[in-house]
Amino acid sequence: MAIFIYDWRVPIKNTLKLSILLLVFIMLPACAHLNPAAVPAEIATNDHDALAVYFENLAKEAKVKLHENKRLLRKYEESPYLFGRQGQDVKSHAAANIREYEKTLRESQNYADFHRKMAIELKGNSLNKAKLNQDRDLSSKHLESPAISNEHL
Repeated sequence: MAIFIYDWRVPIKNTLKLSILLLVFIMLPACAHLNPAAVPAEIATNDHDALAVYFENLAKEAKVKLHENKRLLRKYEESPYLFGRQGQDVKSHAAANIREYEKTLRESQNYADFHRKMAIELKGNSLNKAKLNQDRDLSSKHLESPAISNEHL
């Protein structure tokens, strides 16, 4: 005779695992906008001029939002009684946003500088390659002409 023992903790553990997994998949797309390295699909990875402009625009947006949050935090610190019970939440939320936008601003500016330098280097390399090819063409013609004249002599 088999005795079946029901363990009530198993369904709760499974439900908890499922809810955590669901929460993770919901939160990932919501946090995706915080990564400045995420580039839209319309911009090619080797188009450094467009990438630099994209990251500069991202930095400008972060700067505007940073100033808005700083203004809100300053307004709270000047008159916290206006915010009522939610005042501490407003203060901590604004402070967290300020830290996040400062980080985004710094990273976006770094990425923009990097892509600007890469664009300059690629333009410089393409100009140098063009000059090298031009020099090779001229030097090869220059070398062939004396060889021809020496053979005919």
